[in-house]
Amino acid sequence: MNNGVHIRRMMYHWRLRSRTLELGRRTLVMGVVNITPDSFSDGGLFLSVDAAIAQGLKLIDEGADILDLGAESTRPGSRAGALGAAGGPNAAISADEEQARMLPVLEGILCARPDAVVSVDTYKAVTARAALAAGAEIVNDVSGFTWDPAIAEVCAEFGAGVVLSHSRGRPEDWRSQPRLEPDSLLATMHEGLAASLAVAHLAGISTNSIVLDPGYGFGKRFGENYVLLARQAELLALGRPLLAGLSRKSFLGHTLAPLFGGVSAPTGARENASLAAMTAAILNGASIVRVHAVRPAVEAARIADAVLAAE
Repeated sequence: MNNGVHIRRMMYHWRLRSRTLELGRRTLVMGVVNITPDSFSDGGLFLSVDAAIAQGLKLIDEGADILDLGAESTRPGSRAGALGAAGGPNAAISADEEQARMLPVLEGILCARPDAVVSVDTYKAVTARAALAAGAEIVNDVSGFTWDPAIAEVCAEFGAGVVLSHSRGRPEDWRSQPRLEPDSLLATMHEGLAASLAVAHLAGISTNSIVLDPGYGFGKRFGENYVLLARQAELLALGRPLLAGLSRKSFLGHTLAPLFGGVSAPTGARENASLAAMTAAILNGASIVRVHAVRPAVEAARIADAVLAAE
């Protein structure tokens, strides 16, 4: 934990494909657009091109600084990361299908809002290449360059901004990961994120292009996420700004179970908990937050920023 020490935000300039974003003066809000039939939170709601474009524009109007487009679910138990897998409801989708879902939405958003900063949530090198060529600024790889190592070279070639997440294994393994003691958990995360940074540097990606994501829920058991949230600031020792994605995660629903008859709170009932967790993440060093509901997050972030700025 921060032991009551006031966390002073570091200022960074995040170098993207065609521009630079200032991090640290205020929290940036990344709005999620899931172009999927099976995402844990809102799968199917924005599967059509028109619906996804409309949702992206709505999130921008509500104050999103960045849009994150995802066309393959990485929910626990999915086959995401199994490159080449095909068929069946739990199989990883092909790169062709991922691009068929994502690229028309990316192009439609940029046509309507040419200045929009768009990130693509993918671990596939070929999809990253197509999206960057179509105007995406950022590649958000939930595997931290471990599921498809070729993606690092693609990001370097385009000079893309990258978000490197920590994940313990693949989604189909997350529910069976052994429990770790707090110190072991943080050490494992430091080691994993440092390895992702090394891969990025070896590929020629500028340090100034890299943001790190602790990967809440990605192979962390319920209580481990709270350990991580309390000690998140320790990850700043890696020298890069942090992005925190806690919105509607299952560990929040699990904590709320006593208020919902002993069962996990449904995703739609996790917004207040998401805001509370997001605020804690900002106060513990996050410069960017990834959310589904943008307007409430923008307002809560303003308050957290005011706390951080107070002397």
